[in-house]
Amino acid sequence: MKKVINQLLAGIFLLIFIVSCEWIGNTPSFGDDFITYTIREGNHDPEHNLNTPFTASSLRFQALFDSSCVYKSKIPENQGDINKLYGFSDCSSQHQSNSARFGWNWREGALRIYAYIYVNGTRQEKELGIAELNEPTSFRIDIRDNSYVFTFQGIETVMPRHCSGGVGIAYKLFPYFGGDEPAPHDMQIKIRNL
Repeated sequence: MKKVINQLLAGIFLLIFIVSCEWIGNTPSFGDDFITYTIREGNHDPEHNLNTPFTASSLRFQALFDSSCVYKSKIPENQGDINKLYGFSDCSSQHQSNSARFGWNWREGALRIYAYIYVNGTRQEKELGIAELNEPTSFRIDIRDNSYVFTFQGIETVMPRHCSGGVGIAYKLFPYFGGDEPAPHDMQIKIRNL
């Protein structure tokens, strides 16, 4: 009888623990295998943003932008600022020293995608094309010796890299709105790792 009571109490405690826990990090959508990143009005970073370690030689994912990503900057010159989508730091350094990620902005009636890198502290970017709203879009960054290869819409774009070999001690870089101006309204971006 005592064993049954102990098992029952353990089950109750487990149920209380499961019900009371909050999700750590960004919450999966559960209706699909995308993770939704929400950037609230007035912020740059998504809620529950946790940079996680990155050790691979490539990053493959799909992203889905919806109408919440259509915006007008308060300062007209900021409309061309590149928001960050997804990528990684590199060369055992901070991301504003060495990193590779995709960027985006809403400009001239379209959601524009960019290769966005830091090479030994110098930022470089290159426009790669246009993503459609509400359509999953595939992205890929490969490390090849002293370069990054960005693949968007089946087209490869090579960008320089400061170091060679693996990424060293590195971390993933998640969505970020801005330059210097924060999100003008709530925005959602969905990302699925491949």
